[in-house]
Amino acid sequence: MTAPVKVEVVVVGSGASGSLIASRMAQAGKQTLILEAGPERGMRNLVSSQLWARRLKWGGSPVIEDGKQPIGYNFNAGWGVGGSAMHHYGVWPRLHEEDFDMKSRYGKGLDWPIGYDELRPHYDRVQKEVGVSGDAKAEVWRPAGDPYPMKPVPLFEQGRILARGFAALDMQTAPLPLAVTSEAYDGRAPCIWDGWCDAGCPIGALANPLATYLPRAEKAGAVLKANATVTRVLSDRAGKRALGVEYVTRDGTRIEQHADVVVLAAFTVQNPRLLLASGLANSSGRVGQYMMTHPAGLVYGMFDEYTENHMGATGGQLLCQDGYGKNKHSNKTAFGSYQWMIAPAVKPNDLLGFGTTRGDLFGAGLHDFMKQAARGFANMTAAVEDLPVASNRLVLSGKKDEHGVPLAHVTHTADEQTVALWEHALEEGQEVFKAAGAKTTWTGPMAAMHILGGTIMGDDPEQSVVNSYGQTHDIANLFIAGPGLFPSSGGVNPTFTVNALASRSSDYLLGEWGSIV
Repeated sequence: MTAPVKVEVVVVGSGASGSLIASRMAQAGKQTLILEAGPERGMRNLVSSQLWARRLKWGGSPVIEDGKQPIGYNFNAGWGVGGSAMHHYGVWPRLHEEDFDMKSRYGKGLDWPIGYDELRPHYDRVQKEVGVSGDAKAEVWRPAGDPYPMKPVPLFEQGRILARGFAALDMQTAPLPLAVTSEAYDGRAPCIWDGWCDAGCPIGALANPLATYLPRAEKAGAVLKANATVTRVLSDRAGKRALGVEYVTRDGTRIEQHADVVVLAAFTVQNPRLLLASGLANSSGRVGQYMMTHPAGLVYGMFDEYTENHMGATGGQLLCQDGYGKNKHSNKTAFGSYQWMIAPAVKPNDLLGFGTTRGDLFGAGLHDFMKQAARGFANMTAAVEDLPVASNRLVLSGKKDEHGVPLAHVTHTADEQTVALWEHALEEGQEVFKAAGAKTTWTGPMAAMHILGGTIMGDDPEQSVVNSYGQTHDIANLFIAGPGLFPSSGGVNPTFTVNALASRSSDYLLGEWGSIV
């Protein structure tokens, strides 16, 4: 076992949170090393192809899933430099004020140890750093904050058609806030709206780590090592101080990398897996608990009009958060928030293509459907809040990966109030399509978007894993980053909040450096 030179900060993972924290640390003069389990990747490796897009999905050791609503790990996770943010769709709304104090306000779920006001300056800072397109005034539901730095995304025919359905039901829509360049921004080209966000965006219009924070980190001196699979966190005998990490290279060499500070910024499932495998930061017994997703409400329709459904971004064109009020739904069993992402660009087949929305069709019936869908298909997706449930958790399996680390075993069954909210959203979505003039409508099964929880934040060390800065309660120089920190999921996509939290953690880490190390 070889021991390289000690660094000041080792960041495990090169995705959304890891790349931001690494860039901030390196820019502050800290010797920073980023370890990425997946393969090396640059912009030159991105190809707008459905087959190539799959290379951005998980390619590491398997995750065992069970429960009535499994978390969908392979679809949500990423593999390689840039992590899952390489295939994220850049939908960047903010959490609402009521998302942070659900337990206190409604007696449901869990409270965050911070409120919206603590995150607002970081939302504002991050949106300028990466570039977000939108119309803050049109987003009547949006909490206070700076205007978006770029103009709204364009509206194509699919968006116009579905917008009239919302209008007919007296529901409001606004341009979808996207971390996609609607105009040239900070040296990045404007989007050409060809719907290849899930393939990583080779022109750099999508704000993924290769286009934003990783170049800044490396320019400031951070070192990125790919094909470096971290197998455990090193600590002193008492388990009170992190000493670094052990990782395995592609050729099987085990290396102990010592560091003053360890930041676990791997994917949501991998952070608690590493903590449990290392036997660290779990005095509360909460590591792995409260795993959440966003149940996706998939609504489809066919129109006689040409919907121009190949145009736009994969995330969509319009937003509706009229259903965000947590206890204001016609289905009284339902509780939580949801939003509509309206008129995503689609392809004919593959993971999110219109061909796969009708798995019941074969032969001539499928051919006829595909011909119609090429011109008249439309779609939208509800991101539905998943209530935190302690029994939805990650534990270590008795099976191990090739490096001897136990596999993650994740159980997830949605609360009945979450299921009722999802059902309510689907009913509303079909009403919108009918009001817009759809000749047929149908829905998809409950699918898992995003994975959150497992290393939740809180003020009470007995009820949470980390504090509001991602600093573990048990080990002062061990930090966690990513959506695993969320005590509740909210009803919006998490990546903007992940970045805002990473920004806040970075400020804290640098400001308290002397007492931490």
